[in-house]
Amino acid sequence: MSRMSSTPNAQIMAEARAALSGRWKVAIAIVAIQFGIMMATNLLGLFGAGISVMISGPLALGIAMVFLRFLRGEPVRVGNLFDGFAHFATCFCAYFLMSLFILLWALLLIVPGIIAAYAYSMTFYILADEPQLRAREALRKSKIMMFGNKWKFCCLGFRFSGWFLLGIVTLGIGFLWIVPYISASLARFYLDIRDLPVEPAVSGPGLAFGFDDQ
Repeated sequence: MSRMSSTPNAQIMAEARAALSGRWKVAIAIVAIQFGIMMATNLLGLFGAGISVMISGPLALGIAMVFLRFLRGEPVRVGNLFDGFAHFATCFCAYFLMSLFILLWALLLIVPGIIAAYAYSMTFYILADEPQLRAREALRKSKIMMFGNKWKFCCLGFRFSGWFLLGIVTLGIGFLWIVPYISASLARFYLDIRDLPVEPAVSGPGLAFGFDDQ
């Protein structure tokens, strides 16, 4: 049984836009606050870098939770951005381990590093739905979930290349709309592959170029 998603990326993007319809103001406010927080930490030098490492995981989980709520038609408040801090330890560990594993692959070659990043890309969406999981369990589940779907995920990213250029042309202002659009699309992608059947052979070092984080 194949784990490959059959939903066209164009449809995923269309459903993401529909989920944000009438709620763009909240989505933009959330993204702007997250961006402002990360920019503020960058201005604090080495101390800010430490803060950034500490809060990046909880904020990533908050973003995942927020945009899954958009996709599911649930109410969203700006304060939901900080819901990930309720699971601080798990988020921090997940972010740290994900960054470490991606770095280890990137030290070999850039392409394996990128593919490892794709393999772990669903980690915080998984934690949003299953907060009881440990960080390593969520990372491993993401690898299994992305097996057979990395190229489709890459193609989804390519579809936003023109939007990135638009964001640059508008001196960054356009990203206030583009980032929520991307975030909603990634959440929709997760929902599309979440319940696909798992092949018995999909396990262990065969995932993510043979890197076994067990």
